[in-house]
Amino acid sequence: MAAVTSPETSPQPRVYFQTPAGATEEPETPVRKQGRVTVKYDRKELRKRLNLEEWIIDQLTDLYDCEEEAIPELEIDVDELLDMPSDVERAARVKDLLVDCFKPTEDFISELLDKIRGMQKLSTPQKK
Repeated sequence: MAAVTSPETSPQPRVYFQTPAGATEEPETPVRKQGRVTVKYDRKELRKRLNLEEWIIDQLTDLYDCEEEAIPELEIDVDELLDMPSDVERAARVKDLLVDCFKPTEDFISELLDKIRGMQKLSTPQKK
């Protein structure tokens, strides 16, 4: 029900809404929907992958002694590395990608392999 105040008590009319008898007002809590990506993939795995990619970029800027934008076009595909059966093959693949780097890459490769150990591949999950 709405009640309008009289013009004598207030310069402008105001409308007040009353709740029906027996109804209690509960504050609405917003329902947070997960984004499409976090529904398909585990949020923790995505965070690990993002941290790894940021670390790789930092390491490559040090190895190539340049800014992020000037890093040569190369793609270290973590999923591709995870598909490989051994660390030896993974190390050889990364070494091939860094062939034009003049600084020693062994420490980077070793740390990268340590970081991806135990990670999950981010393949698209099958629909149920």
